[in-house]
Amino acid sequence: MTGDVLAFWGLALLLVGSALAVVLSKNLFHAVLWLALALTGTAGVFLLLEAEFLAAIQLLLYAGGIVTIVVFAIVVTERLVGERISQTSRRIAGGAVVAAALLGLIVSAIVERPLAPAEPSIGADLTRTIGELVQTRFVLPFELLAVLMLAALMGAVYFARPDD
Repeated sequence: MTGDVLAFWGLALLLVGSALAVVLSKNLFHAVLWLALALTGTAGVFLLLEAEFLAAIQLLLYAGGIVTIVVFAIVVTERLVGERISQTSRRIAGGAVVAAALLGLIVSAIVERPLAPAEPSIGADLTRTIGELVQTRFVLPFELLAVLMLAALMGAVYFARPDD
């Protein structure tokens, strides 16, 4: 086995384990920490695929920003409510059945049409190409996403405020 294959399987075990810990953890704060680990592992997969820009965005936006906002929301909500927040995993058997069905569907699709054995060559600088596309062709969806995130943040502030 090569180093890339070992790194992939290590990251795969890390991702599956941390994703299960997110779902099965009783403490909501611990679940968010496991989510941060899963998002960081996803950035590692992007690095294995030589997508450095996506790995950086994954770390900055998701593992850094979103997890920080969720931790802040948990802390503020626990302070407002005055008790520790825990989560329960209801209907875990149904979720396991759906997950197994989706896994079977994905495996059957891969078996029917296997992946290409050779990597496609990327001629240009991928980060530059993504940046140019975001600033030209996809500028409207990019700005609409920013407005959506602002609306979500304003809604979170509204619901987190104490009732006076």
